[in-house]
Amino acid sequence: MPTRTARTAWNGSLQEGSGQVELTSSGVGTYHVSFPKRAADEAGGTTSPEELIAAAHSSCFAMQLSALLGEKGHTPESLDVTADVTLSPDPAGGFRISGIALTLRGEVPGIDADGFREAAEAAKATCPVSKALTGTDITLDAQLES
Repeated sequence: MPTRTARTAWNGSLQEGSGQVELTSSGVGTYHVSFPKRAADEAGGTTSPEELIAAAHSSCFAMQLSALLGEKGHTPESLDVTADVTLSPDPAGGFRISGIALTLRGEVPGIDADGFREAAEAAKATCPVSKALTGTDITLDAQLES
């Protein structure tokens, strides 16, 4: 399996400085980062480690769920996954990711709500990004839509 690479170039102090995150392996883009915008309610045109983790988690979870449903003979028509990653002060100092809320809405012919929920819980437990984030509280709100 391949290794993927991202690179960050940072200039200046934490509060006044800024950086650029380059998605090196894919070459799809370079994105601005800054700590004040990372800690603000509005991102103001910058990304953050938490947003990048949310992107990684939502896409990984969707792929894993699609695979698990396929093993049971179900092909999703659609899976809509949102990952909300929360940055909070750490009682030990600094900051930490205090939680991730996965929200899933799916259309999957031939499966009932219980089977869908079971597959979603299994995907949450087994997707590689969830495994990497062990120790972080990850919640799941999964609903099958018809």
